[in-house]
Amino acid sequence: MKIVTAEQMQTLDRRTIQEAGVPSLTLMERAGAGVVSHMEDVFGRLSGKTVTIICGKGNNGGDGLVVARLLAKKRAGVRVFLLTGEKDLSRDARTMYRRCIRAVGKSGVRTLGSVEPLKTVLAESDVVVDALLGTGLSAPITGNYREVIEAINEANRPTVSVDLPSGIHADTGAVLGAAVRATLTVTFGLPKLGLYVGPGIDHAGQVRIVDIGIPPAYVEAVESRVSLLTEAAVRGVLPHRPPSSHKGTFGHAAIIAGSVGKTGAAAMAAKAALRVGAGLVTVATPSSVNDTLEAKLLEAMTVPMPETKARTLARSGLDRLLTFISARTAVAVGPGLTTHPETVELVQALIRQMGKPAVLDADALNALAGKASLLGECKAPPILTPHPGEMARLETEATPHSVNADRIGVASRFAVQRSVILVLKGARTVVARPDGTVAICPTGNPGMATAGTGDVLTGMIVGLLAQGLNPWDAACAATYLHGLAGDLAAAQLGIAGMIAGDVIDQIPHALVQVAGR
Repeated sequence: MKIVTAEQMQTLDRRTIQEAGVPSLTLMERAGAGVVSHMEDVFGRLSGKTVTIICGKGNNGGDGLVVARLLAKKRAGVRVFLLTGEKDLSRDARTMYRRCIRAVGKSGVRTLGSVEPLKTVLAESDVVVDALLGTGLSAPITGNYREVIEAINEANRPTVSVDLPSGIHADTGAVLGAAVRATLTVTFGLPKLGLYVGPGIDHAGQVRIVDIGIPPAYVEAVESRVSLLTEAAVRGVLPHRPPSSHKGTFGHAAIIAGSVGKTGAAAMAAKAALRVGAGLVTVATPSSVNDTLEAKLLEAMTVPMPETKARTLARSGLDRLLTFISARTAVAVGPGLTTHPETVELVQALIRQMGKPAVLDADALNALAGKASLLGECKAPPILTPHPGEMARLETEATPHSVNADRIGVASRFAVQRSVILVLKGARTVVARPDGTVAICPTGNPGMATAGTGDVLTGMIVGLLAQGLNPWDAACAATYLHGLAGDLAAAQLGIAGMIAGDVIDQIPHALVQVAGR
C-alpha cells in the first residue's frame, strides 16, 4: 500500500471529486463512518459512553461532525465543541454541522470560548475525538488551537485523531508547536508519511486506514517510492506447504554465530528460523562453546568450528565454513560473533566469497565498519539488518541521531549505493532495496526494545530465505511477522516484561493470523 504526502492525497481527493464525480460530501460521510467503525473495533460498543468531539473549521472538522452524528444514532453521549462559529466553517463542514444539529440537538453542539469548560468535559469523557486540523497544516500552532491540544493531552483520555493527529506535519511527522497524542488515528484513502516517521510515530498511536472510494487507477498513478507493508502482501509471498512436504522441502538454513558468553544469540536465531518454517537449521559456532549451544537447541543442529584463544571463530576456519555454507540453502552471519580482530578478518573473507542468499547482522555488520565497499564483492547481494548504531558505523560520518532523523533517506541511499537490501531496525522498521524502493513496517512495539529481538529477526529472515523466498520478500515478510509476533506477545504479557523468547513463541501465532497456517 502506497504511503503518500499531503499534496498527493489532496490530488487524489480532487481527482475523485472532479473526474470520478464522487461528491465531496460522500467522501466525508465515508470518512466519518470509517472512524466510528474503527472506534468500535478498538474501544467496543460506544452506546451509553460519553464521547467528546472537538472540531476545527475545515474539512477535518466536517469529518468530526459526521462522527458525532453517527455516534448519536448509536446512542452514545455526544458532546461537540467547535473552535469557530457556523459561518466560518468550510462549505462541507457547514453542511455536516446542520445535519449534526438535527441528530444531536443544539444543546449538544457548542462553540468554544474559554478552554476551561472544555477541560471539565474532557475529564468526564470516555473517549475524545480530535477533528481539529488535517493534512494541510504547515505552520506552528498558536492561540486557541494550541490551548485545546494541550487540554486534550492533559486530560489523558483515550483519544481518536481524525486522519492525522492535530499538530503533526503530514509529510515529516514533525510537531508544529503542539500536537495531540492519539491512542488511535484513523486516516483516509492512503496512509500519510508523517504517521510513520519522526515524532509522528509517538503521536499517532495505533493507525487504521479507511477506504473512502478513491479509484484504484488514480492510486496507481501516484508516484510514491514508499509503501506500507500489509498483511495481505505478506500472505501472498509465504510459501505453500503441500501435503507431500518433507523437511527438505523447506530448505536448510545455515547460521554462523556465537562465542563464549553469547551462545544465546545463536540459539535464538536458530529457533526463530525453525519457528518461521525452515525445514532444517544448523549453527556453526566456536568448538569450545558447541556443547553449550547444543544443550540449548533440541531441534537445530550444531557444527563446531576452529576458534581463537578468546573462544571466537578463527580465521583458519574459512574453508570449513565455506564448505558448510555450500551444503545449505541460505546463510545468516553475525549474532554473538564478537569483534575479535581475527573473527572480523574471517567475516570479511566470508562476505567476499558467499554465493548463497544471506543475511548479515550484528557483528557481521560491525566487521564492515569502514569497509562497506566489501559488499560490492559479494557474489549475491545480501540482506543487512542494522539498528541505528550499526547503521551509523556503516555510513561515513553518520551518528545514530542523524540516522534516526532521516531513516527513510539513509536506508534508501545505502541500499542504492551498495546494491543491498537494508532492514533498518527501530520504531517503524524501514526496508529498502537497490532500486530505491522503501517499505515501512507498521507492526512492532516498545516491548521489543530488549536484548535478542534482533537475533530473532535474523533467524526469521534466513528461515524464509531457506524456504525459497527472494531476498526482498523474505526481508519484508520476516520484518512484518517479527513485529506482529511482538504485538501478540505484548497483548498477552504487556510491554515492560517482554523478552526475545516471547517473540519467538508467538511466531507460529503470527503465521496463523496472516496465512491461516
